[in-house]
Amino acid sequence: MTAPLTAVPARPRRPWLLVGWGLVTAVIVLAFWSIDISWARLADLPAEIVRYTVLMFGDPNWERLPEALWQTWRSIEMAWVGTVLGILLATPLSLLAARGFGPVWLRNLLRGLFSLIRAVPEIIIAIVILSVTGLTPFTGALALALNGIGTLGKWGYEAVEAVPRGPIEAAHAAGGSTLQVLRWGVWPQAEPAFWSFWLFRFEINVRSSAVLGLIGVGGIGDMLTSYTQYREWSTVGVLLIVVVAVTMLIDAVSGAIRRRIMEGARARVRP
Repeated sequence: MTAPLTAVPARPRRPWLLVGWGLVTAVIVLAFWSIDISWARLADLPAEIVRYTVLMFGDPNWERLPEALWQTWRSIEMAWVGTVLGILLATPLSLLAARGFGPVWLRNLLRGLFSLIRAVPEIIIAIVILSVTGLTPFTGALALALNGIGTLGKWGYEAVEAVPRGPIEAAHAAGGSTLQVLRWGVWPQAEPAFWSFWLFRFEINVRSSAVLGLIGVGGIGDMLTSYTQYREWSTVGVLLIVVVAVTMLIDAVSGAIRRRIMEGARARVRP
């Protein structure tokens, strides 16, 4: 006798999945309980947040505003140089890492390199570089550039592999070389995505440049560290206001430009 057509098929058993989730849960629980947390102090956390908020923003020291703006500008310069260097290094590598445009061994090598770079934070890269270049803003820019290779490289080869194959096949059929296929078959379609990635990476670098200042490479992060150590909370409040305002402004402008680029790209391909 056959089963009725409306019967719900039995759900396949996956014991290995249950075992995997059990191991993950056990690791999380063990890691959580191994942390030395003073649970009694958590009750004081809301009051401490209110106290430091009042100290920083109750009466900000606006006399430090010009210096804060200048150091923020240095952080933006660091982020800009790091972004440009990252673009120059990552773009050709991302094209070679895309399927169909580079040998398999080179593609796998570059993809592994991108993954390795993404696994290392910018601040670690900066600490390694500063032993050669010293504590200068250029050290921060180099760290941002090297870290950007990992993300820009991955986004780049994924964008190249996602473009429609029609123009690529037409360029191949016309006898175009690999460079000509990239120029006329790939780049016109992938260019909007690349511009969007570059702008988004600049946004990330602006925020990261403030963090890099904590190790002394200059910028607003260096100034923030100094005044925090001396407990000058009214100045710290001004610095935080400047950082948040400038970061939000750059994000808004960059986001608007990226939206215009992508809308223009969609309008171009719309029949």
